[in-house]
Amino acid sequence: ERPFCCTDCGKRFNRNSHLVRHQSIHAGERPYKCGKCGKRFHTSFHLLQHKRTHLEERLFRCTDCGKRFNQNGNFVTHWCIHTGERPYKCGECGKSFTQSSALTQH
Repeated sequence: ERPFCCTDCGKRFNRNSHLVRHQSIHAGERPYKCGKCGKRFHTSFHLLQHKRTHLEERLFRCTDCGKRFNQNGNFVTHWCIHTGERPYKCGECGKSFTQSSALTQH
């Protein structure tokens, strides 16, 4: 059961604390700051993901532009910029996206 509903987007949560955290996205709040580069994030999870970029070796290199990535998934998403590929297609309207998250938002 998910009794807590976001009034902005309708997304539902099983805990009020999760709803409150989610609502900061709509408010544009980015309370979590990277101590190394100053970039700010909506959630502590996204900050932790970002911090890995400062620690890990970037093994995946784009042969077109030379940009490097520490995760293959990020490289594949980037590669779509060069190829123009949009593998995620909406079954209702036919619009295509480079990322599955963009299709989900749509």
